[in-house]
Amino acid sequence: MDDERPDVLTIGRLAHCTGLPVRTLRFWSDEGAVPPVARSAGGYRLYDAESVARVELVRTLRELGLGLDDVCRVLSGRTTVAEVADAHVAALDAQIRSLKVSRAVLSTVAKRGSTVEETALMNRLARLSAAERKQIIDEFKEEVFGGLDDPRLRDRIRTFSIELPDDPTPEQVDAWIELAELVRDPGFRARLRTWMELNTPVPGQGRPPGASIWWARQIVQTVAEVRKGGVAPEGPAAAEVLSELFGDADRAAVLRSLEAGIEAGAEHYRRLVARVRGQDSSPDATEELEWLARALRAAAQT
Repeated sequence: MDDERPDVLTIGRLAHCTGLPVRTLRFWSDEGAVPPVARSAGGYRLYDAESVARVELVRTLRELGLGLDDVCRVLSGRTTVAEVADAHVAALDAQIRSLKVSRAVLSTVAKRGSTVEETALMNRLARLSAAERKQIIDEFKEEVFGGLDDPRLRDRIRTFSIELPDDPTPEQVDAWIELAELVRDPGFRARLRTWMELNTPVPGQGRPPGASIWWARQIVQTVAEVRKGGVAPEGPAAAEVLSELFGDADRAAVLRSLEAGIEAGAEHYRRLVARVRGQDSSPDATEELEWLARALRAAAQT
């Protein structure tokens, strides 16, 4: 048969020309991607030179991740390669984002040595939709900040959002998992609410002493420089620093605000928010704040 029609290829010869297994070509043929051009008298599939080119095109599209249904649609002219490629780019982007989330969760599990239950929770938190993440933050904002009589605070909270970008980094996903666990903790919410109440002005009065510690980073910077110079929080030099920072303010009120913020973990919360947003947060000020609290306690005992 081959000698009679040298332009015709059996499926075996097509396999030899393309380097593909016969079973693969038979499957593609059955699915309509590489149909035979004719049948032999014995019913065997026959192909031609154009079939070789068609096989190469099918192989290329399959290597790019297209399913046979899409390949057949392209080859039949019902769609174009460009249109199918665009759809697959979107699908691949979604798959890449999903893989990044999976990697971030597994990395967090490895670092924490998490249990099965903790791993399941982290995976759920990481894969929440944007609407579900917003609901968690909105509930947190209402419980912690709701009803506080401070116009400036209300304006800040109204525009306050914590959103993962469409293509978050593993670090952002890791920070979101930790933040979501934190803001869902009733104990953390209660401690942060207490801290906020101590820092919210009473109607008709000025901002409470100590509130500036959390909003004016120069206070932290001043303490950092003092600590770097080796000043102990219990010494006379520390008392001079307190006078410079707070003047004749109510030191007891300042200390209450400071201790409430430290107990609440406000600094850790601030840094988590920055990490979720992909922002360069200022350095961790926990040690500076604790130094300041020790200095205030020491001053109160003299």
